[in-house]
Amino acid sequence: MKKYFKLFAIVALMAFTFTACNKANDVEPYATEGTQATEAETEATEADDNAGVEIQPVVEEKRVYVDVDWAKDFLDKTDKKDYVLAEVTWGEEKDSPDYLTKHIPGAIHINTDLVEEGPIWNLRSPEELEKNFLDLGITADKTLLIYGPDTGADRVALAALYMGVKDVKIIDGRLASWEAKGLPTEEGSVKPESETDFGVKTPAHPEYILSLDDAVKKLEDDKDFELVSVRSKEEWLGETSGYSYIPKAGEPKGAKWGDSGQGNGGMENYWNEDSTVRNFEEVVAKWKTNGINLSNDMSFYCGTGWRAATPFLMMYERGYDVTLFDGGWNEWQMHDDLEAQVGDPNSSDVKYEKVGDLSNDKAAK
Repeated sequence: MKKYFKLFAIVALMAFTFTACNKANDVEPYATEGTQATEAETEATEADDNAGVEIQPVVEEKRVYVDVDWAKDFLDKTDKKDYVLAEVTWGEEKDSPDYLTKHIPGAIHINTDLVEEGPIWNLRSPEELEKNFLDLGITADKTLLIYGPDTGADRVALAALYMGVKDVKIIDGRLASWEAKGLPTEEGSVKPESETDFGVKTPAHPEYILSLDDAVKKLEDDKDFELVSVRSKEEWLGETSGYSYIPKAGEPKGAKWGDSGQGNGGMENYWNEDSTVRNFEEVVAKWKTNGINLSNDMSFYCGTGWRAATPFLMMYERGYDVTLFDGGWNEWQMHDDLEAQVGDPNSSDVKYEKVGDLSNDKAAK
């Protein structure tokens, strides 16, 4: 991973002060709340220098998580042809818990199945992703503004960045934050307006995704590489796979624990109670207690790629060069010859076994 210096942080702050988030329209830069967060992160950088950890501020043109005020201002001031607004959930719109009864006015629905497929649940091929995005009206030069009740929205944001969408935003706090402001919702279905030209050669950023083979090689050969498990304690210790369709439990040998929260979807260590993302300093502090060094080459994974998308995006918007190991534990446990760890590797209870020797009775009930 590139090493950042204080000078970069100062320059980034100056650029942030004078640069709007979207020059194509007259939306204000992410002002009061975002500025305060950036100042706090800069102070944390100075405080952490002695510990060898450099926490970078958000790079404004890469900002992913935006608050409701920014989103409302953007929607009010931007021509509809220049953006796609969407709710993201798994399944068709009729299966969404909210979409047909209430969604942000003008929002289409995106089924996460359009960006990934089983049985591994890796991202679809670039050709499939491009077709599906064009059917949804998404192109590289449009802003994609999305929200959803879980990390499915983060998963779609990652897929869009991978493909080359230049401006991807997630409404921090999701639909609840929109409603808390007293803003209107609407019922029924909104049909997307398809496009025919994505605008860039896809995928524009293949470097965002780490393959199984590369993950294995890096764990073996790169002492500065950290494969970070964004999973629950029970999954981390090998007590359960966390998923009804994954029979084996454990982690890739050499992984470190990024601690998502409870169950196979909880994100308490990355999200606040109101579903806004936590202060990055808090996340980094948690990583440090688990022996994760921010200055190393980091790749995130979970079971099938949803939870890991959140820390990837938090790092991406601060300019860190990180990857997402797309296959995660699901793909790892499909290969009998790979090494796995069961239990805490920092304790005497850990066991190292070949995947083929792991029991097949650890699927979530």
